[in-house]
Amino acid sequence: MRTREQLARDIGMPMGTFRNKKPYTAEGFPAPISSKGARVLLWDGEQTAAYFAGGSVPALPAPGAPGDLLDRQEAAAVLNVAPRSWDTYKSDARLSPHLVVVGGVEHWPRGVVQAFRDSRPGKQAATGRPKGKPDAVPRGEARGRVAALLEADPAVTIAAVCAELGVAPATAQRALSQLRRERIELLMYAQPFLTADQAAARLGYPAAVRRRAWNSSAMTITDDDTEGESHA
Repeated sequence: MRTREQLARDIGMPMGTFRNKKPYTAEGFPAPISSKGARVLLWDGEQTAAYFAGGSVPALPAPGAPGDLLDRQEAAAVLNVAPRSWDTYKSDARLSPHLVVVGGVEHWPRGVVQAFRDSRPGKQAATGRPKGKPDAVPRGEARGRVAALLEADPAVTIAAVCAELGVAPATAQRALSQLRRERIELLMYAQPFLTADQAAARLGYPAAVRRRAWNSSAMTITDDDTEGESHA
């Protein structure tokens, strides 16, 4: 793969001139292989080399192979979550060893991302943790996993978290309340004119959970504090 800086060196053009002229926008120049919205543009090295040599630009292999490298946006799309949620998932032990950095951009093999998607807790059961069994997600990882679900869906319910992660209702409730509380406080700090209820509304939190989320900022959350949100 080639970055803009590498393309500038390939054609012997100062980077400042390259930025101004943007030769990669010329007709016939190979399109970037980066996903839409990517911060860093990348091009296929064989395609750009052929273009600079005046030859025929080879077609890219059809996507879908397990070895295809996916960037942040593409990996998030496989999981059907927001890219910011992927930022939480990527530290999982099933993903982190497979990280590949190309041109300064993080990538993961398609097959690895798909395997992670298919093995996520909650895919086999929809009722959360079986009675008497420990949480499927280790305690130290639960908060990060719940944060990813909340990022993807501000209205996510306790029941949905239990089904997705296989944790107990008390674990899901505690994490949701703490995370919502922290986000309300951060928004109010950034925009002091907002009330707690206005901040919660802007964050997309349903009315049923706003009071409990805000009240939790002034007291210790208990496992049985479940008023205001249905588990169903």
